[in-house]
Amino acid sequence: MTTRSAASPAAAGPYAVKPERLRLLLVLAGLSGVSPLATDMYVAALPELARSLATDAAGAQLSLTSFLVGIIAGQLALGPLSDAVGRRPVLIGGSVLFAGFSVVCALAPTVAVLNSARTGQGVAGAAGIVVSRAVVTDLFDDRELPSVFSRLGAIGALAPVLAPLAGGALLLVVPWRYVFAVLALMGVLLAVGVWRWIPESLPPGARLTGGLALSLRAIGRVAAQPAVLAPVLALACGGAAVFAYIAGTTFVFQDIYHLSPALSSLVYGVNALGNMSGSLAYGRLARHRTPEALLLISGILATAGAVALLLLQATTGSSITLTWLCLLITVSAFGLFFPAVITIAQSRGRAAPGATSALLGGGQFLLGAAASPVVGMFGTQSPAPMAAVMTVSLTLGTLAAIATKRTQSH
Repeated sequence: MTTRSAASPAAAGPYAVKPERLRLLLVLAGLSGVSPLATDMYVAALPELARSLATDAAGAQLSLTSFLVGIIAGQLALGPLSDAVGRRPVLIGGSVLFAGFSVVCALAPTVAVLNSARTGQGVAGAAGIVVSRAVVTDLFDDRELPSVFSRLGAIGALAPVLAPLAGGALLLVVPWRYVFAVLALMGVLLAVGVWRWIPESLPPGARLTGGLALSLRAIGRVAAQPAVLAPVLALACGGAAVFAYIAGTTFVFQDIYHLSPALSSLVYGVNALGNMSGSLAYGRLARHRTPEALLLISGILATAGAVALLLLQATTGSSITLTWLCLLITVSAFGLFFPAVITIAQSRGRAAPGATSALLGGGQFLLGAAASPVVGMFGTQSPAPMAAVMTVSLTLGTLAAIATKRTQSH
């Protein structure tokens, strides 16, 4: 194994042992995956939550929006902060605060308290998403980045499959508040995991100086580099396509094709396994092709699946089998697309990995949040709105991938 530290390659020595590397990757994967879990685990409880807190469906769903706002703001602030103060303080503090805000959510007496706590939970959970990528960039060289990000992506692909199942099983026996109690426990366990197994990958001599304001300005400096901005835009467009898929797929398979919730979850789960397979394939393919080439190939493949679905809807319509096949092609291609674009951006933004990661995550979630309501705005009586939003997003993402490849040598 080849690892590196931003200041001292010798500092990576202890992580040459495979079990220690495995623990490192599992904790980083947990840090990246706990925020998606905080969304997916309690979605099935929204009706019960609304009744319990004497609010309507819109009031309960606002807790999802509040959490998303927190994730966006948290990434933009905490990524640069980790470049200034180090990775461990931000990761440990974020995990502890995530646990604390989860406890407040579990005990919330009103929906207003819940939504405020969800915003704080999103900010705290963003630490795991944004700083874990920076830790990987600190510890691993460019040859290792594709393999590490592919494994993290594969583990992350399990979250959409396991979270609804775990949340549903939990809700069969306990009220919705216990979901947040479980999330609080996860936050505590992650804090312990960081304390024991995540090294401080950014030595004092490699940190940005000048305070938080200067660290935040690092985002602007990173964004001003075309070689970094191109993959950031590609990821943002890919994120919009993913959010459109998440927003539309349940309605498509349950309301249009009349699948039961269990069968639609099966469809969603198979697609997630396709995504995981794509992530694992990326680690192998990156040994023979550049990340830039794989990004472009996967962008074209993902776009082709969305275009095919849109064309079928515009002409003869599509059966459930064809709809599923088109979406499976696109979602499996995501498994290549996302680790490739993260590898490229983080490799090119090594001067400020936290700021680069913040720019990646902020753009991904911001454009994704904007794309989700567009699907519902045009109706859910056909797969066409979902396919159209995905097609536009992925076409723009592929154009950004082309720009990424053109800036490869610069």
